[in-house]
Amino acid sequence: MAGRVLIIGSGGREHALAWKLAQSNKVSEIFAAPGSDAMGACARLVDANEAESWVQAALRHEVDLVVIGPEKPLVEGLADRLREKGVAVFGPSALAARLEGDKSYAKEFMRAAGIPCARSKSFTELRSAQEWLRCNPGPCVVKASGLAAGKGVIVCEDTAQAESALRTILLKNAFGSAGKVVLLEERLFGPELSVFVLLDGTRAAWFAPSRDHKRLRDGDTGPNTGGMGAYTPVAEADEGLMSRIVDEILTPTLRELGRRELDYRGLLYLGLILTEDGPKLLEYNCRFGDPETQVVLPVFPGDLYPLLHGAAEGRLPVEGALPLQGAAVGVVLASEGYPEEPRLGRVIEGLDALQDGALVFHAGTCRDQGRWLTKGGRVLCAVARSETLPTAMDGARRLATRLQFEGVQMRKDIAAKEGAE
Repeated sequence: MAGRVLIIGSGGREHALAWKLAQSNKVSEIFAAPGSDAMGACARLVDANEAESWVQAALRHEVDLVVIGPEKPLVEGLADRLREKGVAVFGPSALAARLEGDKSYAKEFMRAAGIPCARSKSFTELRSAQEWLRCNPGPCVVKASGLAAGKGVIVCEDTAQAESALRTILLKNAFGSAGKVVLLEERLFGPELSVFVLLDGTRAAWFAPSRDHKRLRDGDTGPNTGGMGAYTPVAEADEGLMSRIVDEILTPTLRELGRRELDYRGLLYLGLILTEDGPKLLEYNCRFGDPETQVVLPVFPGDLYPLLHGAAEGRLPVEGALPLQGAAVGVVLASEGYPEEPRLGRVIEGLDALQDGALVFHAGTCRDQGRWLTKGGRVLCAVARSETLPTAMDGARRLATRLQFEGVQMRKDIAAKEGAE
């Protein structure tokens, strides 16, 4: 019997999840709360924007599975509330979601599990943080410990930059309550890697690794963003490297989750950096990443629904590496002023003229009087699939340039280093 799915969220990640789940013959209907105008093509939109209305929507529509897209509802305990009502949920408990919601807790978890990661220390007061910097000069990373919508990380070249970042977070309150605790961390060097792991409480299955580009401009310059593009596969992530990641990072994580009796049925995102000393863990996220989801799902040839439903019910149907078919590259189109103060309400040209098969996921758009308008900082993700990464890269660039709005920002070098090798 086919299942009914409710997706919580409205961004590009949720659009990609709805698109992929709509291809399953095991899914009879998809609801999205609140969803977006673009998601309306593959899901029935539900007017629900907070925890109680999401719970009521799941019960009213008698869904068989709830998939929680954003991190904030997970950290605030939405999965727990739904499970108390007997609803199957793809998403960890609030206690388990602390791995993303509290970076200081996550670092303590990593140390307890013996996972290779950067040296760090947490602070609530400027003077003691400054003393740590004087004892640990050189490049470092300053992080708001709480949720900051992907923007609470400041990469610093020297102590002066780090002290400026500390004042921004602790004194100017740039990230609100998310910055009440600040994490100072040694800066690690090397290419980054994202690995999405499905967990059912005890077992794990993982998608092909991907890589996103966080800096706003070409050449990895400009401020950090939520992500300006992504690609998969990644050449460095061969069988040997994945074996190390599983042995040194994933397995100890599962062991520590079990030791702490944390209920983790959902997606565990491993944010990794490949240093000269081997892979190290930068961060955990407790949900699918954005924009990596937009390239990972299109090249996963299997049925997503049994994986998510199985994880939610504690019975993943498979373990280990999941299959990959071809390559995918995604280019994000962002609003003028993003990430600081995005300009909204700009008319988007080119969407209605796209040919069938063109893959564009909407992150921040709305439909108004027959026109598509910008509604967020990151607006669209243009994705191309192909047999090889270079051809997928060219396809994504061409698709992205056919989509235009005033002040659009996009990178032209997504996957360029990898595609040139």
